[in-house]
Amino acid sequence: MTLILVIAIALGILMGLYVFPNGILIYLDQGVTLGLCIMLFFVGIDIGKNKEVFNRIKVLGWKILLLPISIATGSIIGAMIISYSINLPLWEAAAVGSGMGWYSFSAVIIDQLHSTQLGAIGFLSNVLREILAILILPLIAKYFQPLYAIAPAGATAMDTVLPLISRYTSPEISILAFITGVVLSTMIPFLVPFFLQFA
Repeated sequence: MTLILVIAIALGILMGLYVFPNGILIYLDQGVTLGLCIMLFFVGIDIGKNKEVFNRIKVLGWKILLLPISIATGSIIGAMIISYSINLPLWEAAAVGSGMGWYSFSAVIIDQLHSTQLGAIGFLSNVLREILAILILPLIAKYFQPLYAIAPAGATAMDTVLPLISRYTSPEISILAFITGVVLSTMIPFLVPFFLQFA
């Protein structure tokens, strides 16, 4: 599956570069949204069929928030550590890291509140995070704890990466992934401006 994903991304890049005209972008966005909605619909059916999962989630209670908080903390601290090796100011790196995969939103906010250059860095790093998550998720689910598969996805665990998480883990992990993605997506509009005020 990982090989198929790599080939699909590579073919998409080549088609975008050499085949499709720029005007098709409007229709591509609509097609991607429709495809994603269809995939999420089937993920929802799979989760809904496992009623025992909801009982287990209720038992966890507020502890369920520890997962997104841990992922956010790791993302930000990881970006701050990397900042030293790429000569990026500490707080700028923290702002980029706090995008947690939501490239379309965090890049725009960084661009508006700081600079186009940092916005581009935020866009690229968060796009690459999503692509990397798609590529390594099957391996993480197979060779490590399935719960770990949620972390690389970050905020995209609630949408674009959720079908993959559902396929390679369990309905319980899928619900945790969705909740984690929602919580992280809620945190991003606060975290990115917070770190940018120190940049």
